[in-house]
Amino acid sequence: MINFFNEDIDFSIPNPQACSDWISSIISSHQFSLEEINYVFCSDNYLLQINIDYLNHDYYTDIITFDNSDKPKVIESDIFISIERVKENAQDQNTLFEEELNRVMIHGVLHLLGYGDKTEEEKKAMREKEDACLSLLKN
Repeated sequence: MINFFNEDIDFSIPNPQACSDWISSIISSHQFSLEEINYVFCSDNYLLQINIDYLNHDYYTDIITFDNSDKPKVIESDIFISIERVKENAQDQNTLFEEELNRVMIHGVLHLLGYGDKTEEEKKAMREKEDACLSLLKN
């Protein structure tokens, strides 16, 4: 089950069913099962406070993913996304907001599937995987 919420902003995802189907198919293709993902779309300040309170990081970010599963290969998560940060990133990268939002949404899922992004090599692999996932959404 995939749920979409908003906190501290007025935002709704344009096509929640298509988005849910896409994310579910990515999870299934990695032989994981989906228990629940709660996407929470929020403001920069809301996400900054989560970053400070839970991760001791005092800086803005576009996404924070909490892995709530205690079982292997089961996805249960809360994913917080700053809509303000996604809009700014889309402008900076000269891409559409919707594409950047989808990239950030699947980025969180890829972390849950075991992909990292700490090293340059991991970042490159993550970007390639994001692109592959995005191509599935467009078809």
